[in-house]
Amino acid sequence: MKITIHFKRLDERAKAPKQGHPGDAGFDLYATSCERIGLFKYRYGTGIAVGIPRGYEGQIRPRSSIHKSGMILANSIGTVDAPYRGEIMAVFWKIPFVGKRYEVGDRVCQLVVKPVPEVEYAEVGELDDTSRGKGGFGSTGR
Repeated sequence: MKITIHFKRLDERAKAPKQGHPGDAGFDLYATSCERIGLFKYRYGTGIAVGIPRGYEGQIRPRSSIHKSGMILANSIGTVDAPYRGEIMAVFWKIPFVGKRYEVGDRVCQLVVKPVPEVEYAEVGELDDTSRGKGGFGSTGR
């Protein structure tokens, strides 16, 4: 199923989200600004806003080449909710002495669009039993 995501350039240097290869899940986003907001913390603006349709979300994810930069996406995966119309931004931590931080014009992250089901929570007295049970945090081994 194909959906259309409208986007608006908020900066003249902004580039359209771009797939690296046909069929890739993520669309690269490019930095139009970089602001140091802490000792090793940087906020990048992409210069674009998107109109994600109701029933979907945008996920801001690190690019697979992030290991070369020494950058860590601060919230691991960020969510762009369907009603949000502000600039897409990403905050990164920079590991000192590892790689080179992103610069304006670089591809800094990627946007992946996923369906969001309508969910309702219902409180119960007990949950059904499963083979995993309460095991967590690596309890399944190795």
